[in-house]
Amino acid sequence: MSSLPRFPEGFLWGASTAAYQIEGAVAEDGRGPSIWDTFSHLEGRTKEGDTGDVAADHYHRWPEDVALLTELGANAYRFSIAWPRIQPSGSGPANPRGLDFYDRLVDALGERGITPLPTLFHWDLPQPLEDEGGWLNRQTAYQFAQYAALVADRLGDRVKLWITLNEPFIHMTLGYALGMHAPGRTLGLDALPVAHHQLLAHGLAAGELHDRGLGVLISNNCTPVRPASEAEHDLAAAAIYDALHNRLFNDPVLLGTYPDLSALGPEAYPSFVEDDDLKLIHAPLEGLGINYYTPSVVEYADPTGNDGLPFTLNEIEGVPTTAFGWPVVPDGLRELLVGLRSRYGSALPPIYITENGCSTSDVLTNDGRVHDTERIDFLTGHLGALREAMAAGVDVRGYLTWSLIDNFEWAEGYSQRFGLVYVDYPTQRRAPKDSFYWLRDEIAAQR
Repeated sequence: MSSLPRFPEGFLWGASTAAYQIEGAVAEDGRGPSIWDTFSHLEGRTKEGDTGDVAADHYHRWPEDVALLTELGANAYRFSIAWPRIQPSGSGPANPRGLDFYDRLVDALGERGITPLPTLFHWDLPQPLEDEGGWLNRQTAYQFAQYAALVADRLGDRVKLWITLNEPFIHMTLGYALGMHAPGRTLGLDALPVAHHQLLAHGLAAGELHDRGLGVLISNNCTPVRPASEAEHDLAAAAIYDALHNRLFNDPVLLGTYPDLSALGPEAYPSFVEDDDLKLIHAPLEGLGINYYTPSVVEYADPTGNDGLPFTLNEIEGVPTTAFGWPVVPDGLRELLVGLRSRYGSALPPIYITENGCSTSDVLTNDGRVHDTERIDFLTGHLGALREAMAAGVDVRGYLTWSLIDNFEWAEGYSQRFGLVYVDYPTQRRAPKDSFYWLRDEIAAQR
């Protein structure tokens, strides 16, 4: 018997990954360089100088990883397609060997009854496009739509639901505003055009996918925002942060409007938003992907000494933390989802949890197991909170935990382990953790 509440029949259960984090084989079969290839090879950019050159070697070991999904009992798998494998220069005809890889993967998933949920962009922009301005360049949005069409033409007969972008807020903020991720730019608020051009790319790609009869999602990283106090300045600061983190990427796709960011500067949008852009961005959605990790507690800050930002983020005290130091607040997921339903009402499409997970200090013991009790507790709490949100009327269709296997964790290299499956990187041996077997049993009990 499941220890979890009952989920509806047809609910999607599975796990997520991303191409640069697991594939390796960065120079094989015609793949071109991405911004992460460039960034991770720069001194001091990643922990211990780690790169995704080999990662979890999924490019060669994908049959083993699909077998793990089958053993888990997953009926869905979210993965990303590496744009540099399909268009090594970011434009032009498709590289057939790149498409062949994903063709084989999709076929294998289908043979096992696993629904493929590919993400078209999970941060690995082809380096030649970055050389031309990257997401600061409006033309990148049109190149993305061309790429989406190429992939859909090859896989669309078997893949019916597509995710355009992963976490455009995080990519803008860490990649272009703060320089912590590729491409490493430190533009501060001047990075705002990156938000718009990513959203325009989503809208243009959605048009290509819909023209082919395919369904569309976008996966946004969302956080419930809590003011540090009931003081008026903290309430205002929280509203601004909510607009920047959540509404900047949800309002345009769901409502066709941008939130008010005038507190960040009077010229936040006019210079780069063109006529009909919002109409394109406000394309119909068959679902909204939500990636949830933790809430945000926001306090007012004097913008003159805070890079122009009128807020600061406070630590959440009195709760467990992950190995990454992130606070574990399962009820934040219920709070977030109920809040989205309240804010958007009938404009909110069905929700898919496309990422939710934690890093723990995993150790492979002599018995060949990883006893990750903290991850089991994390999953139990968050799935319970998810079911509470559903009981409150939120239409949630699936839950995909981050991540299937341990992987290259961006600037943290290989120091953080998020997987249900342990990867011994020197040998690439896979070892399912206790959380893997727990989730396997819970999925089986739901059926």
